Amino acid sequence: MRVLLAEDLFLLRDGLVRMLEAFGFEVLAAVETGPELTRAFAELEPDVAVVDVRLPPSHTDEGLQCALAARRARPGLPVLVLSQHVEQLYARELLADGAGGIGYLLKDRVFDAEQFVDAVRRVAGGGTAMDPQVISQLLSRRAQDRPIGQLTPREKEVMELMAQGRSNTAIAAQLFVTERAVAKHTSNIFGKLDLPVSDDDNRRVLAVLAYLDR
Repeated sequence: MRVLLAEDLFLLRDGLVRMLEAFGFEVLAAVETGPELTRAFAELEPDVAVVDVRLPPSHTDEGLQCALAARRARPGLPVLVLSQHVEQLYARELLADGAGGIGYLLKDRVFDAEQFVDAVRRVAGGGTAMDPQVISQLLSRRAQDRPIGQLTPREKEVMELMAQGRSNTAIAAQLFVTERAVAKHTSNIFGKLDLPVSDDDNRRVLAVLAYLDR
């Protein structure tokens, strides 16, 4: 699997390259600025891009904007964005096109190698990998919403894991329940939130995220 990496901090960039290569990824390029990232997107064909939100020279959201432009040029291009802090606006921009192959993780997550690599693979496969803190903030923002208030504590747990991009199997393992129980909770969630039921993991995740973000 070919990865394009953009991170301006040398030590973190070098560490990510070593980690990805240790797990069998091919790092096509590891760049540190927005212009370098734009050129890399134009010249290379990565299977997935791992991009820091803030890159030189602006140190604002240059990395994110480069990634969004690349997705417009190549719809569905898998992109995993890394951020120091939860920025709901960035999450909304990333989710705006309603396509899969997206991820938003806090940089703290990269220190858990298995969790980070799992997120990269999930995004590369067209799925989603949203940071738990991002989902938590979106849920908190909708806390007064009546349909959200109708969910049981267990349904909220299932919804949070679903929104992170977890499959029914993964949710069942996390909560120590059966897949059948998870399927029942999922059906209840979609019914209470008036969302279309789907067997496709990515579509149901995007439906939940769209609900939380509207």
